[in-house]
Amino acid sequence: MRLTGFGTDARRRAGVLLRQGRTPGLRTAKTTLAAVLSFVVADRLHTSVAPILAPLTALLVVQLTLYETVAHGISRIVSVVLGVLLSIGIAASVGLTWWSIGGVVAASLIVGRLLRLGANLLEVPITAMIVLAAVGTADRVALGRVYETLIGAAVGIGVNFVIAPPLYMQPAGDALAELADSMEVFLRGLAAELRLGWSRDAADRWLTAARALGEEVARADRAVARAEQSAQLNPRQSTARLAQPRLRTGLTGLEHAYVSLRSVCRSLLDRTYYVPVEQEGTGAYSQQTRNELASLLDIVANALGQVGAVTTPQDPQATADNPGLAQARRSVGAELDEVQRQRDRLAALLTVDPSHDQGAWQQHGALLAALDRLRIEIDAAVRPAQGLWRPQPIVERQREAFRKFTGPRPRRQRPPSD
Repeated sequence: MRLTGFGTDARRRAGVLLRQGRTPGLRTAKTTLAAVLSFVVADRLHTSVAPILAPLTALLVVQLTLYETVAHGISRIVSVVLGVLLSIGIAASVGLTWWSIGGVVAASLIVGRLLRLGANLLEVPITAMIVLAAVGTADRVALGRVYETLIGAAVGIGVNFVIAPPLYMQPAGDALAELADSMEVFLRGLAAELRLGWSRDAADRWLTAARALGEEVARADRAVARAEQSAQLNPRQSTARLAQPRLRTGLTGLEHAYVSLRSVCRSLLDRTYYVPVEQEGTGAYSQQTRNELASLLDIVANALGQVGAVTTPQDPQATADNPGLAQARRSVGAELDEVQRQRDRLAALLTVDPSHDQGAWQQHGALLAALDRLRIEIDAAVRPAQGLWRPQPIVERQREAFRKFTGPRPRRQRPPSD
């Protein structure tokens, strides 16, 4: 059973070749330039005999997006300074012993975890141990590491800021369009099989295939998260302020539509267990009912096929009153109106007396409810977003950790006295 179509495959192949508008080798060139410049600056300032920590920091700091670069730079600076502060007093008074190493490493890891330093957590005990090992020159070694870390981080951030900081709005929109296309192809395939016939095995296969669409949902989620991250601190952030709310609204709607799609397939499978095995093809749904349901799914597929025009408009800075966006939303709305009309016709065919067939009454109701949710969520995916996007502060994780650590603890309430 093939669930991908030519259009989706072509879009995906083009995305692999042209995704995100990347210039081949750009990140490699920026990382190399940052490492060389940081070494030259540190060498000119005579921070140490061999200032290799500066290019090493630049190498680790330069990331795909400017936000990641700044976040890694700040985290690394905090890690080095913290390691220096935790060890410099011990180095001057005690020196390098087994218990001083144990105490410094334990304290470094505890404090680093409290501050959520992430990938730079181990830099705290590493710096602390290096300072401890510099007997007699701890102060000079400590200052040298701090200076070189500051130089490497500053140069890495500067290079990534000046040279083409990427913005991933278009790739995120493409990922949402690909998700909508995959769901469209899935629905058309399901509709075609319903017209030809139906069985328990077929229902089980389509439910498995519906669950497999979760990988597409997860990929779209990652693409939108990367787009939001790339916009933080980016000089071209104004584009993201308009595009991101549309992307996030579309992603939320399609994620919920995916859940509803699975519910539809689950209901179709469940119904086959309410009839004898020899009647699962005709007893579950009549040919007329299957034809009506297939027509409804085709109309839903038409609506999904136009979602990409809303999430990925030709103008990334298009606002809610943009003529192209407004027309795309009207097209989706017209298809969804037809879905409602087709749903009412299907409901008339599925009407049963609950006292006569309790199972059919429950299963038909579950199917109609899932179809209603599917229509509502597609409509929500193309709904105009409210307000502009505002990026999260870069040190929000550390802020949250600090608030949890220093915040007042709730008092235990005493039980009421008699």
